[in-house]
Amino acid sequence: MASENMELTVEVSDILPASQKVGQNKSWTVLRDIVKDTRKIVSSLSSRVPTNFHFRSQETPNGPVTRLYFLGIPPKQRESTLMYVNVPTSPMVITPLLQWCCLLDSFSSTLSSNVQLSREELLLRERKRLGVFGITSYEISDDGRIVFPACNSLFTCTDMELNKDDPIFPSSIESSLTGARMDPKICPGNSDLVCFVNCNDLWVLNTSTGQEVRLTHTNKGLGSLREDSLSAGVPSFVVQEEFDRYTGYWWDPCCGTSINKYRILYEVVDETNVDILQIYSPLEEKGVDEYRYPRSGKTNAKSCLRVVEFTLLENNTISNIVTKCLYDSMESLFPTMEYLVRAGWTPDAKYVHCQVLNRKQTCISLVLIPVECFIEDDIDDGKEMNTTSTHNYPSIYIVHEDTSEIWVNVHDILYFLPSTAEDEICFIWLSEKTGFKHLYKVTSSLKTSSSQLQPHLQEDVLKCDSKKIEPITTGDWEVSHKEIWVDEDRKLVYFIGLKDTPLETHLYVSSYDKYGECIRLTELGYSHSIAFNKERTLFVSVYSSSSVTPMSTLYQVIHSENSIRTQAFGVLMPSSPCTDYNAPVIFNYKSKSGMTMYGMYYRPYGYQPGVKYPTVLFVYGGPHVQLVTNSFKGLKFLRLHTLASQGYAVVMIDGRGSCCRGLKFESHIKNRLGTTEIEDQVEGLQNLMSKVDFIDESRIAIHGWSYGGYLSLMGLAQRPDIFKVAIAGAPVVDWALYDTGYTERYMDVPLSNTYGYHQGNILTYMDSFPDEENRLLIVHGLIDENVHFLHSSILVNALIKACKPHQIQVYPNERHGIRNHEASEHYKTLILNFLDKNL
Repeated sequence: MASENMELTVEVSDILPASQKVGQNKSWTVLRDIVKDTRKIVSSLSSRVPTNFHFRSQETPNGPVTRLYFLGIPPKQRESTLMYVNVPTSPMVITPLLQWCCLLDSFSSTLSSNVQLSREELLLRERKRLGVFGITSYEISDDGRIVFPACNSLFTCTDMELNKDDPIFPSSIESSLTGARMDPKICPGNSDLVCFVNCNDLWVLNTSTGQEVRLTHTNKGLGSLREDSLSAGVPSFVVQEEFDRYTGYWWDPCCGTSINKYRILYEVVDETNVDILQIYSPLEEKGVDEYRYPRSGKTNAKSCLRVVEFTLLENNTISNIVTKCLYDSMESLFPTMEYLVRAGWTPDAKYVHCQVLNRKQTCISLVLIPVECFIEDDIDDGKEMNTTSTHNYPSIYIVHEDTSEIWVNVHDILYFLPSTAEDEICFIWLSEKTGFKHLYKVTSSLKTSSSQLQPHLQEDVLKCDSKKIEPITTGDWEVSHKEIWVDEDRKLVYFIGLKDTPLETHLYVSSYDKYGECIRLTELGYSHSIAFNKERTLFVSVYSSSSVTPMSTLYQVIHSENSIRTQAFGVLMPSSPCTDYNAPVIFNYKSKSGMTMYGMYYRPYGYQPGVKYPTVLFVYGGPHVQLVTNSFKGLKFLRLHTLASQGYAVVMIDGRGSCCRGLKFESHIKNRLGTTEIEDQVEGLQNLMSKVDFIDESRIAIHGWSYGGYLSLMGLAQRPDIFKVAIAGAPVVDWALYDTGYTERYMDVPLSNTYGYHQGNILTYMDSFPDEENRLLIVHGLIDENVHFLHSSILVNALIKACKPHQIQVYPNERHGIRNHEASEHYKTLILNFLDKNL
């Protein structure tokens, strides 16, 4: 990414007129220079957006002081580091531009993207889709202790006094351990204690003494995937990739506050029966890398919950480590459980909570487990107990269940509210029971009653009665599934939603005590992402539109007797100017399905009325993704800007199956992936062609990555009359080869949907692929551990058998995403070259 720091040497106007550029069979060198130049242009427009915000306040002799921490990239640097701004003590007449400060001035220059990351870190980056280097996450305690991973190590420092701006010098946390120390978390009751994962086991470090202690012993350390199938504190591949949970342990929120006893809840994953997949890897000494990967219809990993306890002695030594497991296996307690998708503690630490999902993903259960149900286990081998003990354990409660005939979308919305009675539990929950994601206040009874017993559950597992399920939000629009912020004093909940338009995310607030209309707090015309302080009095928004680059503002929430409003407190980042920048145009139309569809197009630079231009349909088309939004597309869609700059029209359409439009809209693809999406894409293209004059219908390409690569293949096979060429990146070819969590949600298991798997298999359409040359380009990373290269291998083999012409580009050192700068440059040049010569 070195070119991002270079001065802008090419103006947009220098690339024009596009109509004269297309079809001239430019040389590879010229196309490579275009990729570099347009990267510089868009990089200059797309500011380095701050992320990972955290507010911290402190009382000083001059009154309270607040500091806002975040990750950002300082000027003339390439790696992300820890930054901060000091929050003004009161609003000013003119909103001030807040001064960014490097918290770690002496450290940031030592970060380098050239550091060779461990295999575990590289795989986590893939799961989280991280593109930046340097500091990518950090933990900060209330007293200012900071811990972060970087350069294959852990670092710590303390930001003691917020009224001082002296530089902080972080120190590396020394260790005798080999391998990466992953997922560090500071103990909430004692900031000297840091837990982390090393070699698939939990360790705890006392930063004040340097003592480092292993807490779990599930992994044997044999270095063999076949012999070492257990892990502690690390979610399985499917849970990370398909359910967005990247941690497998949780500190007790109350530990260390009264006595020196500490507890950590953790997940043990058993992959003994999960198939091992071998991938040829030039990065491995032996030439082969191995992964546990459950293909559709095959055996998943098993999960159980455990608790580890330890004591901090008077001399500050970690001692008396005890591991505890449930008195019976989770398989016995919850017979329908297939996935452990969420877990943690209730605020008072009396219960462990977890969410379990059945294999068909049609029922999710919220479970409360009293801590007394975890009993001491003398043999810490990671195995679950199956006990016949007659000991009377407290009841385990299923306090709420959501079911659907379609599927249940897993979410992160769970907030336990103070209960007014010992035999009740009250919480805020997200549900799609109306067909749209909305917030509910749920009150469940914890009384023991024989009427609550379920035939498939043990006697001591009770399904609770939901005494009240009160809607907080309603309507044919969606609440975001990621995060809410609750103000218990005022009984308010803040959330991100799409009430005003499905194309923009906004901050709303609503009472959870009295039903009423929610109030929007952010400005229309932009899409916002939000972070709040603990008191819910300040929040920062990062926002943009399709034509305005990202900006960020700090706001104060002001309450009056009958209203809530916001006031700008400071500008964290202004928008960069968009001189000579051609923003995409959003359009909509009523489809033959009766639904409103949204699309977006980029006019070719140098557009001249009446001139027909080659067109690229950029497609994803699958669930859980929305391409068309009123937000700046920036670097994420850099290649689309590059195409437009070279005289191509570029179109994106969100058809049925994409997200944020309700379950009915999304579930159109249920049990029939690949058979309906192209219909919506073609209808959208034809609708747009009836409104604009620049699309050459004889020169349309379809291009996408992952699910978009899959649909690119389907587009060429199903509608070769529409699409002249297809560029398919990392495509799924056969859904029977993809993972359980994703595939079975939408397609069921292969044995139950034989027809759907057959119709959704690219190989079914081999005879429909065109016989003309230069119409198909396949691109794939050789060490892709998500959509394995096996997909492209069987595709190419089938194309050869059918004697169908094609081209394939392999990137030997790339995974599912092309992260390497040189490979990315080659890939974008390759696309331009292929389109230039064949479209």
